[in-house]
Amino acid sequence: MVETVPGGAFVDALAPGKSLARDVGWVAGFAVLTALAAQAVIRLPFTPVPVTGQTFAFLLGGGLLGVRRGVLAQVVYVLMGVFGLPVFAGGSHGVLVLLGATGGYLLGGILASGLVGWAAERGWLTGVWRSVLAMLAGEAAIYALGLAVLSRYVPPSRLLADGLVPFIPGDALKLLLAASLLPLGFRLVGRRGRAAGAP
Repeated sequence: MVETVPGGAFVDALAPGKSLARDVGWVAGFAVLTALAAQAVIRLPFTPVPVTGQTFAFLLGGGLLGVRRGVLAQVVYVLMGVFGLPVFAGGSHGVLVLLGATGGYLLGGILASGLVGWAAERGWLTGVWRSVLAMLAGEAAIYALGLAVLSRYVPPSRLLADGLVPFIPGDALKLLLAASLLPLGFRLVGRRGRAAGAP
């Protein structure tokens, strides 16, 4: 059985100790960061699903914030869009986006942040390979929910071509970037802590 490592999320290693105000700040800040990442959009002419920076934010948020804050940040992000703020891909907004062809990817992002956050709190993101595995689980969650919803809007013969295959190269790069940044960040924080504790 794997025991939870206290302070496994990156922000807890960076700033140990409990603080409600700080947690609210992290959650709100990362919801805004996800909204900004969603504005980096490449539209593909053959699919309703755009290429965006959201996937990177979903994965990185879980590793930085842990399960509860990571999930909450993405829930706040989705609610911002549902209630009319132009935070979804390309400035779109409204409940119809969540209920539409791409809504499953947004819900998958919430689940992905939770999975990566769960791995972070168990100390799995301090090494690159385990970090990659955690990120792959997050990506799988995004695609599973995304494709499940998209299947209601495109023919079965087009599902993978519209909702999966074109996004693999870009998502692989985003995954590797997120999976590399977190172990590097943990190492830098560890060095800082050792330097501060040196006589």
